[in-house]
Amino acid sequence: MHKRDYYEILGVSRDAREEEIKRAYRKLALKYHPDRNPGDKEAEEKFKEAAEAYEVLRNGEKRQIYDQFGHEGLEGTGFRGFSGFEDIFSSFGDIFEDFFGFGTRSGRRSRARQGQSFRYDLELTLEEAFFGTEKEIAFRRWTSCKACKGTGISPGTEPQICATCHGRGQVVRSQGFFQISTTCPVCHGEGRIITDPCRQCGGKGKVREERKITVKVPAGVDTGSQLRLRGEGEPGEHGGSPGDLFVVIHVKEHEFFKREGDDLLCEVPVSFVQAAVGDTIQIPVLGEENPQELKIPAGTQPGDVFSLRGLGMPSLQRRGRGDLFVRLNVKIPKKLTQRQRELLEEFARIEEEDKKKGGKNFWQKFTKSQRG
Repeated sequence: MHKRDYYEILGVSRDAREEEIKRAYRKLALKYHPDRNPGDKEAEEKFKEAAEAYEVLRNGEKRQIYDQFGHEGLEGTGFRGFSGFEDIFSSFGDIFEDFFGFGTRSGRRSRARQGQSFRYDLELTLEEAFFGTEKEIAFRRWTSCKACKGTGISPGTEPQICATCHGRGQVVRSQGFFQISTTCPVCHGEGRIITDPCRQCGGKGKVREERKITVKVPAGVDTGSQLRLRGEGEPGEHGGSPGDLFVVIHVKEHEFFKREGDDLLCEVPVSFVQAAVGDTIQIPVLGEENPQELKIPAGTQPGDVFSLRGLGMPSLQRRGRGDLFVRLNVKIPKKLTQRQRELLEEFARIEEEDKKKGGKNFWQKFTKSQRG
């Protein structure tokens, strides 16, 4: 199913600030809220669509991935939008209360939620991308507190039932024709209050730690390639599974080879004599100790390109390798010895005599073309 552009959905520009995005979402959420459009399937879809756009554009990391790679990039991070209204109200409960004075419509609290996925940018040389490599990376992430096992409660104690919502996580009040359930402002929808929080994590149930892992990078990766490491993201909430770590590859430019997909391009200098009479030259090949011979024919022109099949980069998508393209850069000497000058002048005289025997020079051809 084709997805609309998130900026188009909210009606904001691509450089819109967070507050502008929030205002735009508020307007759409108010217009298409299911309590205001009972039974309207089109309004429900627009409500979900706006929520998904807001979820991405309000998050700096998701917004950066979306701006660079579009919807496909977000799918690569595991983002699938919202499955239903409960997901939306659970994620934006506070926002709905700020906007409208109402929020979630049910008492589903402490629902298991998958942890946040995040990205790590890894820079490689072209040689490392060619052969594949293993890299140790270090990053900081939240992890479940071992002291309280992620509960946030001091060991040996129990949380208390919230006196405001009586454990439901919701309080009910009337607003116009509606009876609205809102997130409990005291326990924030948990239904319980931690009176004795864990000293290790301060009641959060998680602590920051430095994590070091070895990443296996396959041969043939390119800038923009992503490696997904499942379970290496942030821990889930209320028993939810952890998020994933996405390693985004950046391949540095090479001093000799230029990469275009699976193909490589290099530029090799040759003398004008080699180009004129032909020669066999040596071409460096990435990944091989010995150079490859390339025979250039007589009369080779500056900028001519020759291909060496199967000597490019390994392919991630199929077997084999791309091609190596060699562009010849004909060098004209800036300084000549006396003997070199004499030989070239002799060459010029012979060329001029050949032209007088019947050939037309450039200016004669040009003058004729101008006359029509």
